[in-house]
This record gives sequence, C-alpha cells and structure tokens, in this order.
Amino acid sequence: MSAGAGVRHIPLRRCVACGQQYPQRDLVRIVRGPDGSVLVDQGRRKLPGRGAYLCRSRECWNQALKKSRLSYALRGDISPNDKGRLQEFAESQLSGV
Repeated sequence: MSAGAGVRHIPLRRCVACGQQYPQRDLVRIVRGPDGSVLVDQGRRKLPGRGAYLCRSRECWNQALKKSRLSYALRGDISPNDKGRLQEFAESQLSGV
C-alpha cells in the first residue's frame, strides 16, 4: 500500500483574472463552444470547447470582461450579447467579495 492511499486528488485551476489557484469545483467555468458562443458551464463542467475559469468574486468578473482577459484565455473575441449574459450571471449569482 502506498503512502498516499485513500487521499483523493483535487484538481486545481487558476482564475484568469486574479491568477490565484483554487480547487476546480470552487471556480466557474466559462466555455467557448464549437459554434463560437460563450457561456457559463454550470453543469458538470463537461461542455465541449475552450474553457477558462473565474473565481466567484464579482471584481474578478468585471476585471476579466473589461480588460479582455477572458477573451485572451478563450482565444477569441466575446460578442456583446455573450458579454451581457456573462455580466447578468455575475450580478445574479456571485458575491460582491
């Protein structure tokens, strides 16, 4: 039996705005789908496409959208409609922290 038996691996991901690493389940996954649309992957983080992660801080979301960090991470521009939906999600679901 190995020394680490029974210890579960917790995947870490980095917030594209603040650069801090968090457990994957604590972050929100944003995905650019095969059709180019950008949306929040609220399910089991299994939507196909290029993904990026943001922490649950409204400040990080604002920074990622205004400074184009999310566009850079997703390797493409975000349409005004998609950006609006992301901002609505941030306002309704995230803390002000």
